Amino acid sequence: MQTEDLTKLGYADVVEKLANYAHTERAKQALLNLKPSQNKSWIMQSMEEIEEAIEILRISTSVPIHTVDELTQILAQAHKGLFIRPDQIERCLSFLDHCHKLKQFMNNKQWVAPIISSFVGSIEDFSTIEAQMVKTIRHGQVDDYASKELSYLRRQMNVLKDRLKDRITQLAKGNKYASFLQERTVTERNGHYVLAVKKEHRTKVKGTILDQSASGATLFIEPAELGGIQEEINLLQLSEQTEVERILFELTAAILEFETDFHTAIEVMFNYDVIFAKAKYCLHINATKPKLSTDQTIRLNKAKHPSLGDTAVPLSIAFGETERALVITGPNTGGKTVTIKTIGLLTVMAQAGLLIPAEAGSEVAIFQHVLVDIGDGQSIEDNLSTFSSRLVSIISILKQANDRSLVLLDELGSGTDPGEGMGLAITILEQLFKKGATILATTHYSEVKSFADQTNGFINAAMAFDLETLKPTYQLLLGETGQSQAFEIAFKLGLHPNLIEQAHLLTYGERGNYKIRLTETELNEEKFARQMVINRHAGEKKKRKNEQVTLFSQGDNVTILATGETAIVYQGPDQMGNYIVQIKGEKQKINHKRLKLLIPAKALYPDDYDFDIIFKSKSYRKTKKDLDRKYVADVWLETED
Repeated sequence: MQTEDLTKLGYADVVEKLANYAHTERAKQALLNLKPSQNKSWIMQSMEEIEEAIEILRISTSVPIHTVDELTQILAQAHKGLFIRPDQIERCLSFLDHCHKLKQFMNNKQWVAPIISSFVGSIEDFSTIEAQMVKTIRHGQVDDYASKELSYLRRQMNVLKDRLKDRITQLAKGNKYASFLQERTVTERNGHYVLAVKKEHRTKVKGTILDQSASGATLFIEPAELGGIQEEINLLQLSEQTEVERILFELTAAILEFETDFHTAIEVMFNYDVIFAKAKYCLHINATKPKLSTDQTIRLNKAKHPSLGDTAVPLSIAFGETERALVITGPNTGGKTVTIKTIGLLTVMAQAGLLIPAEAGSEVAIFQHVLVDIGDGQSIEDNLSTFSSRLVSIISILKQANDRSLVLLDELGSGTDPGEGMGLAITILEQLFKKGATILATTHYSEVKSFADQTNGFINAAMAFDLETLKPTYQLLLGETGQSQAFEIAFKLGLHPNLIEQAHLLTYGERGNYKIRLTETELNEEKFARQMVINRHAGEKKKRKNEQVTLFSQGDNVTILATGETAIVYQGPDQMGNYIVQIKGEKQKINHKRLKLLIPAKALYPDDYDFDIIFKSKSYRKTKKDLDRKYVADVWLETED
């Protein structure tokens, strides 16, 4: 998948937030480079690992992950023939300590995370080399007892240093230099003992000047009387340095014997860092594991865009089982673009092996391409208009698209003459459909809505709009077409009905009914708010809908495609192809395109079955039975429809 397409969907923001949960720099880079895959086995394994890691985090959020970046550099340094320094050996010891803790941590998590807890089994036993490092290094230095030779050299140096200190103390307190000294105390400069001599008596005290006071009045001189002892110490220090290097080279060689085991442990630690970073992010966005469909079916239950979080209106959609192209209509800022971006982003997140922010039971497909044309791609440098730039993008999409492509098109055909833009939009949709692509498109063109309504494999959907509050609800309604609501909003805000009717005539070729509705609005504002703009082809469209309506019978068990719920058909269809169905004791009006036959009534009930038992209350049935038998004064049936 192209990086540009992933960026338009907001995938770059996802991996950036994901990387922030990692401890090591290597894991951060790996997560930033995480790309969607088509390997179903890898995707499923990644999701299972994340699910197990989430269960572990619910038990304990403190996972002993140690940095691996520096350890890798230390081993590389040793390969170049350099010894590993004492401070670096201490970091190796810290890493091995975390390996022990990680093994202990995971060993008691096997019951909740059998897969990822087994990874620590790859970490070998480092007790031998660990003991050697502990014996050799203490407090960031090579220990005195790392070897007999080193122990002897340091004892000898301590003896000489004590002798040296005693000698200079005698000189400081004695009479020989008493009159030449600024003070009769011994100080130390650059590891050497010195006397504080007055500058004017410099020639009176033989020795080496190692420093002077800020004022220059005092010189710090190492007396010549100490020269012999200091020379012995210097020789011992050179021998000590040689012995320390020998010990470190020897320890480095011993560590390199475990190099393969170290790299294995590093990989295990790195993998845990990546897995737990993914788990923490998925836990943060309330994500769940989706099913992976074998075809191009997409079923999302209360999904949310991860960047919107709790502020997002949940999106539920079931699409791809019978249709491959979804055309979404509705007013500007109504959520059309967010809807297709959410579907696209959750698809690529799942293909990247991540859980998605949707309720359990959601299902996504695996695509070879997710091709995106969203937003203003105007290029100032190339002097391309918005329309030209987007057309270049569309041409590229047409070249790449195949039967394993998900294509997301926002406001297809916009930015040019409406008539020509509409024609291009329909032609492009037809071509993409012929290539077998799965299509999600948004539009304002009524002709595109009509095309989708009349073409097999296409389905319309609308973003709901509340005319009472003049605000979008951001809810997707499958099987319905939306309007821009411009006339309705203008009428609601008080624009004169004559002006609105003239605009309606210019747009749809016929007058609306705004004058009549003005009175109706005053009488019943709630009823007005639910009326829709009359389509100029309303009569033909109703006739076409009646001809194409899927017929259901009373008592048929059907599935509501948007939610997966089961309902029972009560009445219908009306002129718009709507049925009244009963769901959990409540009756709702739902379009036939949103229903799928589950079990026909004839397979469930006898021919003479009284459906009032299902659809009517007990009191209603009792009253009806009494009235059928005889006249009952002051009693009548009230409809429960």
